[in-house]
Amino acid sequence: MLLKDRVALITGGGRGIGRAIARKFAAEGATIMVTARTEKEVRQVAAEIRDSGGKAGAVTADVAGEEGCEKIVRETRAAFGAIHILVNNAGILGPVLPIEEIPPSEWDKTIATNLRGPFLLSRLVLPEMYQRGSGSVLHMISVGAKAAFPLTGPYAASKAALMGLTRTMAAESARKGVRVNAIGPGPVPETNMLQELMEKRSAYFHVNKEAQFAKSVAGILQGRPQTAEEVACAALFLVSDQASAITGQTLNVDGGMVFY
Repeated sequence: MLLKDRVALITGGGRGIGRAIARKFAAEGATIMVTARTEKEVRQVAAEIRDSGGKAGAVTADVAGEEGCEKIVRETRAAFGAIHILVNNAGILGPVLPIEEIPPSEWDKTIATNLRGPFLLSRLVLPEMYQRGSGSVLHMISVGAKAAFPLTGPYAASKAALMGLTRTMAAESARKGVRVNAIGPGPVPETNMLQELMEKRSAYFHVNKEAQFAKSVAGILQGRPQTAEEVACAALFLVSDQASAITGQTLNVDGGMVFY
């Protein structure tokens, strides 16, 4: 098993990509702490893992604030003793509006969840990883951080900044035994976030949602969207020892949508 005897903390783990990552890591031997804002969802994922013979716990908190992040880390260590892997997957879409129409409060809320949260959690787990001389941090970004799409300014800005944080963290931690990478998923239809984006963008432009999505998928080399399972497989690779020489990188899992 690729992750035997490791504890993985996964934010936004109650559904979609986070749930797929939690289940994938558990199947490879990791002990999982699932966290999100919705208690019912994280408890359900933890129960699914335990029912499959794995070991998992759940904690409900908001990563946008220091108190929530401290609670997540504190309860993970209390339950499982250590944190070997941190997956910063929690995120929100934010307002789907042109820049001039975005309320500053909504901008701040998006940045707080998508960028400040990963920073807060990383600063809490890195000292332990440094002391141990090993660990892996994985940030979830998006093709929206690299390509030009309208109406997603705060989201795109937060994810592009998270790429910069990935590189800085990798530079600081590489000689201390810790690797830091990111994944840029393409469109994953099974996520609530993509459904919300399609609905709001279609309403704003007064276009058919299905036709809009088909047009966007047509621009992908593979001609299809991605699945949460495909993203989870890439995540497993990056946090495992199979990727021991990889740090500071963003891996696009997008079927050939962006090329840097």
